[in-house]
Amino acid sequence: MAENFDIAALLSPPDILKKKRILCIQPHPDDNEIGMGGTIAVLAKNGCEVHYLTVTNGDQGNNDAAATMEQTAQTRRMETEAAGKVLGAKYFHYLEKGDGTLSGVFELSLEIAGVIRKVQPEAIFCPDPHLPYEAHLDHIVTGRAAANAFIVSGRTHFPDNKKPWRADAIGYYFSNKPNTIVDISGVFEQKFTAIQEHKSQMDMQTLGMYRIYFEMKGNELAAGKGFALGEGLKVLSGLHSHCFVDAERI
Repeated sequence: MAENFDIAALLSPPDILKKKRILCIQPHPDDNEIGMGGTIAVLAKNGCEVHYLTVTNGDQGNNDAAATMEQTAQTRRMETEAAGKVLGAKYFHYLEKGDGTLSGVFELSLEIAGVIRKVQPEAIFCPDPHLPYEAHLDHIVTGRAAANAFIVSGRTHFPDNKKPWRADAIGYYFSNKPNTIVDISGVFEQKFTAIQEHKSQMDMQTLGMYRIYFEMKGNELAAGKGFALGEGLKVLSGLHSHCFVDAERI
């Protein structure tokens, strides 16, 4: 039987574009749009059921310096849902952690795993915690916690007593080593419409900078692939995510 094993398939990323239910995990209320907004829009157009999980309430970030932390958290929740709906997301889950307070990977991974077991997505997405020079602990902790949740959500014995569930794939956005390039040429403007819904975060200068950078990066990722603009993710299976020394090369 061993001679029939497909080593090429083992060393290939899972196909995320045929998934029918996904969970997009973001440390802050605007990370999904910025990190993978085009991919979300493409999947939603393909009939995928899109769920958001927002870990922190974003209460430390607001261009309006007069707003209280409570007002900012409320504003950012409204912006989360407005932006997500532009892309086609329909379900929104929140952990309501304080912005800039994340530190414990294990505890957070159990909370995320509980949401995974409730939603039962075919794929989950989160920031790449291994991005070189990433300085924001909220991103690092969320990425590592989501990666652990990807594994432990499949365990039979778990505090929530819900049915075990393990997604088929985990996709990391904000990754410098993408192995999956999604054609977002037709939804690029939709991504930016969604980003603009984060009015507490985005001024015209920031939006202009994002547009120039994402067009440049999109062209770079799409080079030689037959489309104009790409969005990159590092996608791995459960097998790739534990004791698999070649995961980096996939």
